[in-house]
Amino acid sequence: MNNPSRVAFTLFGRDVYWYGVLMALGILIGVWLTLREGKRKKLTEDDILDMCLVIIPSGVVGARLYYVIFEWASYASNPIRALYIWEGGLAIYGAVIGGLLGMFIYSKVRKIRFLKLADCIAPGLVLAQAIGRWGNFFNQEAFGLPISNGELMWFPFAVYIEGYHTFNGQPCSNPYHMATFFYESVWCLIVFIILWSCRKKFRHDGDAILSYAALYGLERMLLVVAIAAFFLIRHFKEKKLGRLIWPAPEAESEKGTTEDEAGNAEDCKKEETSEAAEEKPEPEETDQGDSNEDGQ
Repeated sequence: MNNPSRVAFTLFGRDVYWYGVLMALGILIGVWLTLREGKRKKLTEDDILDMCLVIIPSGVVGARLYYVIFEWASYASNPIRALYIWEGGLAIYGAVIGGLLGMFIYSKVRKIRFLKLADCIAPGLVLAQAIGRWGNFFNQEAFGLPISNGELMWFPFAVYIEGYHTFNGQPCSNPYHMATFFYESVWCLIVFIILWSCRKKFRHDGDAILSYAALYGLERMLLVVAIAAFFLIRHFKEKKLGRLIWPAPEAESEKGTTEDEAGNAEDCKKEETSEAAEEKPEPEETDQGDSNEDGQ
């Protein structure tokens, strides 16, 4: 199975990736929806556009900073690489935190209620997440548990990951994994439909953004529970069988190497024994015969 290329198109000799295209598309749609909500909440177009000019850069900075902090081991030897955002490495949690922090500062400067602004961005934010998650598909990241059942190796239940990759911090030889990016994209789309349908029914400032936080948090909680259940079930199965059911490839390789070395050592030992047997001196029958003749 061949996955689509990460590159959407080439412009002036530079590759433009699907991840960036989808992020930009999600941001544009999010801004448009925020403008519509701002108008409904009696905010001016300038208020909304100025806010977007603040929260979008602060969201990008937050996404990068969050990623670098939790992956510092990869940047410690050359910290300047933390600025190379084009190499990839953004975290949605950091984007939300950074965006909300920028919005809070903006609300204080412009003297607009923070929760009112937050409600304006909530539907567009979650829809942008639904769109942006497909960037993970092209980048072959944000996948879930490995799939070993051949009947489940089909998209969108599973996604095929090409080449070397890791799972749970260990190299994984199984190319099929749960397509968690797709599940989250669908979940975010459902949350958007709920928020957009109920936006006129919300009576208080903050209802929309708090509903977003609760529904999105529920999805993340269910995902964590599913992963924890997987490792718990695997632990009991391994304990019952008395062996690993999903060993790391290098462990298998090391085991195979050890067995080969043991086999080679045994073969060498057999060869040495055989050579020793061949070199063992035969009884001196001639001398014995001479002695008998002398006796006679």
